[in-house]
Parts: sequence; C-alpha cells; structure tokens
Amino acid sequence: MVDEREQRRIYYDRDLGIEAYNLSGIVQKFPNHFHEYYVIGFVEGGRRHLCCKGQEYDVEMGDLLLFNPRDNHFCGPINGEILDYRAVNVPVDVMNRAVLEIMGEEFTPHFTQNVVRQSEIAQSVGVLYDAILDNEPKLKREEAFFFLLEQVLREYATPFEDAAVTSPDEQIQMLCDYMEEHYAENISLDELLSMTSFGKSYLLRVFTKQVGVSPYRYLQNVRLDRAKKLLEQGVAPVDAAVTTGFSDQSHFSNFFKEFIGLTPKQYQRIFEEDAEADRKGPGEAMEDRMDGEAEHE
Repeated sequence: MVDEREQRRIYYDRDLGIEAYNLSGIVQKFPNHFHEYYVIGFVEGGRRHLCCKGQEYDVEMGDLLLFNPRDNHFCGPINGEILDYRAVNVPVDVMNRAVLEIMGEEFTPHFTQNVVRQSEIAQSVGVLYDAILDNEPKLKREEAFFFLLEQVLREYATPFEDAAVTSPDEQIQMLCDYMEEHYAENISLDELLSMTSFGKSYLLRVFTKQVGVSPYRYLQNVRLDRAKKLLEQGVAPVDAAVTTGFSDQSHFSNFFKEFIGLTPKQYQRIFEEDAEADRKGPGEAMEDRMDGEAEHE
C-alpha cells in the first residue's frame, strides 16, 4: 500500500538534456542499485540511512548528495521519517560538454564525495529545479545549470583518470561487458562461470565486492537502463519488457517501480509530454501522485 503523502514529480528539460525530480513524503526503501548518469541532489526534509560504495551515512535536511555513474547505493528511512528530496540527473555526455565549457579542458569528472554535510550548493540545486519546474526562459535555466555545475566541479570533482577508483579485475570486467551485450538473454551463473577460473561461491563474492552489486543485480540494472531508453523513445512498456529480458510485464513493472519510484507508463509520460514541447514549450512536465491504483497497460 502506497502512503497517501507520497508524491513523485519528474521533469525533463529538453534544452538542457537533464531530468529534474522531486520526491515528497517518501517512506519507501530503495534497494542497492546504480545509475548510468550523474546525480546531484539534496535532502529537503527527513533523515535517511544511506549506504554508498560500502560507506554508511545518516543524511538529513541540507545535506548534498553526489553520485557518479555506477556508484552503487541504497537507502531507507530513519525512525519512519518521511523523505523530501530534490535532484537533477545529468547524462555523461551532457556533463562532459559542460566540463569543457566550464573548465576549459576535456575530461570525465568524478565526484570525490558522495555526501557533503549542510552544503550551500543545495540551494543551487533548488534554484535549477524551480527554473525547470516554472519553465523559465532558456537563458535563465542555462545560467542556473552552469552555475550549479561550476560549484560542484570546482569543489567536489576531479578527472576520472586522477581519481582513486579501483576498477574490477580483468575477469570481472569481462563478465560485466558480457552482461552489457547479452542483457536480453536468460543468463545463468554457470554461463558466467564458464568465462572465469572461479568457483560459484567465490565468483559471487568477488564480483559483489569489486562491482558493488551482485551479478544478478548488475544485470537487472543494465536491463533497467536499456528499458528506460526504449520508454523514452515511445516503445510500449510491454514491448520494452520483452526486449530487455524481463520475464513478464508484471515483473518489469514491479522492478521498475522499486528502483525508479514510478511505473514504466508514468515514466514514459514524461517524454510524451516533451514530444509536445513545440506546442507547450520546453520544460513541460508530468506529475503523478502515487495513489496506489493499479496500472492497466
């Protein structure tokens, strides 16, 4: 049963190429997962226990959260407190172009901190979110976007090549690459095992330790990312589920909702709204109240 206080809003800004979203009244736990994009967000209210890359934090109002692509993380409420949270999702290509504009050189940035306590930058996230929500003129939204990124990049980022990031060893990376390519197939543990010199138990342990999630969770994250791209292109949820290897649409919808906080159809509506941008203007958004009603797709 979904708490009636829960509201989830996502807005896509076509000009900036980013998503802005707001979670309000949230009591849901989010399981271990990662994203393929950068996340810059802040806690507006409530406390959460967050685990990111094996480090644990109790985050609260005013804390800034910075996630790199593939930073595995999960969180849950502290003492049942509800979460209010705003964030922007920045694709890697958009970030790289912004880095060149801001820093005057080409590099892929890596956030050096996942949690910044009581950061003044949180206000800049809110300013950008409001500019997108209110469909402010393009120049104003661009200013807010670049001002935010400049603050974050100069204070909490370094070139990925210079970051102390431990990459998976060759055999584990090979498994990741295989799942990236064959995500739609019914991959088994024996299939992965045949590509390594490991035993089953050791493979599961070392993969989870090096990557941050289990092989199954990694595969599901890859499928989810591919499914999101199909939904953004207008592919029906049932077809997106089949194409990306989910066993059935119910499984797909439940998994999607668990990780994204929206059903596949609700997520797709964001981009259906954007398809009408020529008539309605950029920054148009959908808003879905999660009222617990079942979706019939």
